[in-house]
Amino acid sequence: MSDIGVDQYATLPSGTTICFRVSGEAADPAILLIAGLGEDLTQWTSSFVGALVSRGFRVIVMDNRDVGRSTFATAPAPQLWRQVLGRPRDDAYALADMADDCVGVLDHLAITQVHLVGRSMGGMIAQTIAATRPRRVLSLTSIYSTTGASDVGRPAVSTIRLLAAPPARTRTAAVRAHLRITEHVAGTAYPIDDAAEAALAAHGWDRGAGDSAAGVARQIQAIQRSGDRTAQLARIAAPTLVINGDRDLLVHPSGGAATVAAIRSAQHVVIPGMGHHIPEALVEPITGYIAQHADRVSEGGDHVELS
Repeated sequence: MSDIGVDQYATLPSGTTICFRVSGEAADPAILLIAGLGEDLTQWTSSFVGALVSRGFRVIVMDNRDVGRSTFATAPAPQLWRQVLGRPRDDAYALADMADDCVGVLDHLAITQVHLVGRSMGGMIAQTIAATRPRRVLSLTSIYSTTGASDVGRPAVSTIRLLAAPPARTRTAAVRAHLRITEHVAGTAYPIDDAAEAALAAHGWDRGAGDSAAGVARQIQAIQRSGDRTAQLARIAAPTLVINGDRDLLVHPSGGAATVAAIRSAQHVVIPGMGHHIPEALVEPITGYIAQHADRVSEGGDHVELS
């Protein structure tokens, strides 16, 4: 889990309070890591954060709204039928609001420009920032994410069945649910470390400041409210790296391909056997891609050099 940095808080003009951690030297270029659906900041593991710090970056991780120690919305969670039919409540927030939260943390830290890295829903949020605030973004890395178009990036039927299970209401149930879904979506080449994943899930449960099931439902609703963002992605000018595996059962690899097609000059890295999970064995390769991408942007280049 991510034990690098200590919890800090930024109360934004919207009234939302975001919990975040910062690691590395203040003088180093900043990278903001944006987590996925229902993931708190500790899902960016200490090895992942540490690898980027050791490569010369100042790393910021944060709890999105409705997860971890950030503000949980007071609006009711959408009913299941709304989620199934993709009909958000009128009071739903959108990915743009979550993007505002990220920018608010950067403003709080007086960071004017940043390298953005987001995974899954976090990739969608990072894409939104890059499209709407181009001057704030030095580079974008989107990991196993998608465009919001209904014909790409869809989860497998087997995954939908698992996600439809009743939400966990105890710490033990939350750990079991995390192990079950993570093992299912992790890909064919990288078995999960049960003990490490159980510890990660338990710690995440302990950090939760609200109803995690309602929070996840509202985050799903934010994705649905935001719809197809393909046209928005076409406005992204920041050098972009898209990373995904070819065995993803949560966001089909077509989501990565569609993201590359939508963003001008985006580069695509497909990792054989990888699913919707970053195992310890891929920490070094993936952080290496991210660092090389960011470094080449700083040096005036556009992309990583693939071997």
